[in-house]
Amino acid sequence: MTVTYAILGAGQRGTIYGRWIAAHPDRARVVAIADPDPVARERLAAECGVPAGAVFASWQELLGAGTDADSTIIATQDRDHVAPAFAALAAGHHVLLEKPMALTAEDCRAIARAATASDRLFAVCHVLRYTRYTRLVRRLISEGAIGEPVSMQHLEPVGWFHFAHSFVRGNWRNEATSSPFLLAKCTHDLDWMAHVMGTTVARVASFGSLRHFTAANAPEGATDRCTTCPHQQTCPYSAVDIYLTRPVGRPGGWPGEVLASTPEGVPDAVRTGPYGRCVYACDNDAVDHQVVAIEFADGTTGTLTVTAFTPLEDRQTRIFGTRGQLEGDGATVRVFDFATRAWTEYPVDGPEGGTGDGHGGGDGGLLSDWTAAVAANDATVVGADVEATLAAHLAVFAAEESRHSCRVVGVNGVTS
Repeated sequence: MTVTYAILGAGQRGTIYGRWIAAHPDRARVVAIADPDPVARERLAAECGVPAGAVFASWQELLGAGTDADSTIIATQDRDHVAPAFAALAAGHHVLLEKPMALTAEDCRAIARAATASDRLFAVCHVLRYTRYTRLVRRLISEGAIGEPVSMQHLEPVGWFHFAHSFVRGNWRNEATSSPFLLAKCTHDLDWMAHVMGTTVARVASFGSLRHFTAANAPEGATDRCTTCPHQQTCPYSAVDIYLTRPVGRPGGWPGEVLASTPEGVPDAVRTGPYGRCVYACDNDAVDHQVVAIEFADGTTGTLTVTAFTPLEDRQTRIFGTRGQLEGDGATVRVFDFATRAWTEYPVDGPEGGTGDGHGGGDGGLLSDWTAAVAANDATVVGADVEATLAAHLAVFAAEESRHSCRVVGVNGVTS
């Protein structure tokens, strides 16, 4: 069976999924695309071979046209997830929803109820679950390599330029127009931590703030735009350096592709667009560092640290057990055995190790499993049920409540 897809949103995430589908024509095919940006939707349509009559300016037009697709991928902006999720389920499509599900606990619960009540498959794009690295970690724990897991220490190193790009200058810079930083960036992580520990989050306490990217920390003489700033050659957050002089990321890809549809357009975007603004003169309020202390439902514990002030690296994790300790960095897992007093290293085989392949291979792993699940109409193939997804989101909302109230907050993971 060739699974057919409608993609709502032709931005970065929708494009990544569309490219995977286009690269696997024996398994899947994109039959319709919707996005308000004509350049983005036409570019993705060309890559996926979607005819002009199946390319729409809005998800309402696409679903209203009675598009016949097995599955809809919802990759719209964070604030525009709820209505298309309901509409796609009502249209009889299986739904793969980009995280976060929604921006409030109430809306997340409503989506979960609708998905549970439907006879359609539903999953959120918790891509970290779908890497060979994650499967290796879970296998070692299930085999007793460290005895019973007791606690976890997990670091999300966002990366200095990634944070400046997405959370100071970019779409996720301001909570009023996007979502809280933890919801936008670390719903993945709280889901992954619970997934690996084999439980759910019960209680959290969280602390964090916007410490550095404020007007008070601008160097003397700084201007509002990097192209005219005397510090452009020495500032680590200089847009001139990040996008032009020593461009970061993938050549011709992220993050430059966010600024302009072609590499030739990037210099003008730095001169005149939002990504050329001084990081100390933006309308940002996203916290730049946050910690979450976690008590899981089975009494085990964990900590999540997320920070802007790192190189761009993969997540780093330590899991402490009754018979040993496991350390992982996305590419390699090391286990120390208390009985033998020896370390054993387990490399992650194949292209999914490391950060260079779409969340360590999780983007492709998710689409592969989801496509197989839809083809078989079997939710167990994708391995992420609605309850677990909802619980991860509710843990994020509890952590944000804790950060604002300075108290420990319990997590309610039920859908009603």
